[in-house]
Amino acid sequence: MPVLITPRLNCSPLQEEDWPFFLALQQHPDVMRFVAEDRPVAAIREAFDSRLTPWAPGSAHWLCLVVRDTASQAPLGVTGYIHREEDCAEVGFLFAPEAQGKGYGFESLKALCDYAFLQGGIRRLTATVTAGNAASRRLLEKARFRLEGELRESYYLAGRWQNDWLFGLLQQEYLNNNS
Repeated sequence: MPVLITPRLNCSPLQEEDWPFFLALQQHPDVMRFVAEDRPVAAIREAFDSRLTPWAPGSAHWLCLVVRDTASQAPLGVTGYIHREEDCAEVGFLFAPEAQGKGYGFESLKALCDYAFLQGGIRRLTATVTAGNAASRRLLEKARFRLEGELRESYYLAGRWQNDWLFGLLQQEYLNNNS
């Protein structure tokens, strides 16, 4: 399973001991505002357990990496992707409030893109973001994802239908402009 290293971060596979951090992320209203409604702990545990399964390129379940500060080893968030087709995957990320706005999301997403395109056999990465989630949109656009469309009333959240923004990044675009 991949371990991604950047100048400030270590992104390593989710482990059983990460359960308290994963639960805290999933239960934090600011983190989950654009992601999901409150869920029972059992449902969160089921999602956690599905991410513990060993992952390899082509796996049908999420690659889930815990993003840690290299110096302190403190967990900052999670990132990863799930194959939607053999050579197409959807990225996702969640960061603790205290880790937001410090460049960790971008640094870890860039490392994830490097892995997906250079070693993971991925041709296209996508991301689906609830419309209004400006921070995630900025992060994706900084990583050179393009807004490809908007699905109207695509996702029921917070008592109403929400639109979803659809983003995409092609391997050739990423590799041709990677600095």
